[in-house]
Amino acid sequence: MATYKLNHTDSFGNGDANNLRSKQENGFSDLSSLAQSEKAVQELLFQQTPMQANDDHLIEFSEALRTVAKALRGSSEGKALAQAEAAEWKRRYELERSKNLELLLLHKAPSNGVCADESSDKGMDHLAKSPRLHVQENGRSGRCSLERICAHQVLQECEPNSPNNASNNKLKKKASFKLSWGCKGQANDHQHKKDIVSFESGNITTADRSSKQISLTWESNPQTVIIFTKPNSTSVRVLSVEMVRWLRDHKGLNVYVEPRVKAELLSESSSFDFVQTWEDDKEISLLHPKVDLVITLGGDGTVLWAASMFKGPVPPIVPFSMGSLGFMTPFQSEQYRDCLDSVLRGPVSITLRHRLQCHIIRDKARHDYETEENTLVLNEVTIDRGISSYLTNLECYCDNSFVTCVQGDGLILSTTSGSTAYSLAAGGSMVHPQVPGILFTPICPHSLSFRPLILPDHVTVRVQVPFNSRGSAWVSFDGKGRKQLEAGDALVCSMAPWPVSTACQVESTNDFLRSIHDGLHWNQRKVQSSDGPQ
Repeated sequence: MATYKLNHTDSFGNGDANNLRSKQENGFSDLSSLAQSEKAVQELLFQQTPMQANDDHLIEFSEALRTVAKALRGSSEGKALAQAEAAEWKRRYELERSKNLELLLLHKAPSNGVCADESSDKGMDHLAKSPRLHVQENGRSGRCSLERICAHQVLQECEPNSPNNASNNKLKKKASFKLSWGCKGQANDHQHKKDIVSFESGNITTADRSSKQISLTWESNPQTVIIFTKPNSTSVRVLSVEMVRWLRDHKGLNVYVEPRVKAELLSESSSFDFVQTWEDDKEISLLHPKVDLVITLGGDGTVLWAASMFKGPVPPIVPFSMGSLGFMTPFQSEQYRDCLDSVLRGPVSITLRHRLQCHIIRDKARHDYETEENTLVLNEVTIDRGISSYLTNLECYCDNSFVTCVQGDGLILSTTSGSTAYSLAAGGSMVHPQVPGILFTPICPHSLSFRPLILPDHVTVRVQVPFNSRGSAWVSFDGKGRKQLEAGDALVCSMAPWPVSTACQVESTNDFLRSIHDGLHWNQRKVQSSDGPQ
């Protein structure tokens, strides 16, 4: 599809002058020239001298001119239709963008832990990807610098002045922590510094870069943990029984588990009646204000499942490896007591894993604006051709720029944490999980020159099924929630403001390199023999 430029107006009936200007900028000025060409052809037809019945050449020439006039008329109508459709998509994009901004501002409403002057600084809050939190040190309060993220309670989704929230705070106060950029949170380490760009004597230089390890330090003791386990595993079930009892008896923590796990624990012994769980989806949405720490027993899939339970901020996750591959599970279950002791005591290095927020815009919502709810993914969102035998035809846009038309088996939009999953199998590169970006990886493209891309994290990617597509497409989110995309439907993806923090055994880079060495046997081969030609 050709690229185009659109100007947004408040409504389609906002004035003839605005509509005329918009049409001229979108190429509608060419329609007058096409109409003039068609008129010229018609005048040429009428100016012809009367043709004789036996003059075959003049008859053929007349028919050719009529064919040209018909083609010009069809071209002008087709271009007008295409530009009108483009203007409609622009309108819906702007509406969706304003809706997302309203939701973002709602999540960033000032609470008890946020500086008072931040409520007036809406411009900066609009630009921020994560909540700006309040710092209190040495009895003084002030705005949190970019070197630390503090006051964990601000991440709660509950309204600060609601009666339910006030009663919950009286009964139980959520543990708070701070994040610092350094090694293990030690005071003598250099803190995180933003990129500082200076312009001196006509030279642009970068003074410092943000390349330090992120560390978590508890400011108050954790009180509540939640455990997610891999189902249908005897070893996981045995460990969960032992771990729940140890957390309760030796650490005095409140323990939440899934309803399935609670039933298994009660079948073991009635003494596990202290374990808490939830009943419905509404209670699941209230987990974050109650939980200080998440523990997973399984593989990477268990980590994905745990992260999907939180539609907003996610508590720190301690993942234990009890699955097949463990790119996100650095801790060994045999040493779970030492590992949890170290995490609960702090400080602990963490990896901030970015997530994508995705939603579908249906073509049927052209005149009745409505979109499906947002879905958060930690690995990737995949668009494929499903059971259709035809090539997938997908038009891809990055913000307002046309990227390409994907013709092949499909497309993967992946986070950097998901770079070692489906994207890697489709030919994408492995990327450190703390590198901010969106991986754009085609699946079996019908072009030898179609190579994967890595887009910056601030862009919004839109993937649309064109109206001339031979078949529909299917989309899945972290391998679940499969939905069909008909002609005219679009999938919109952007970086979510709530990353998933996972604890590291050593530190982020060491854990990442060890995972690709152990899990993928990356670049392992026999060492070249030393004997031979010198």
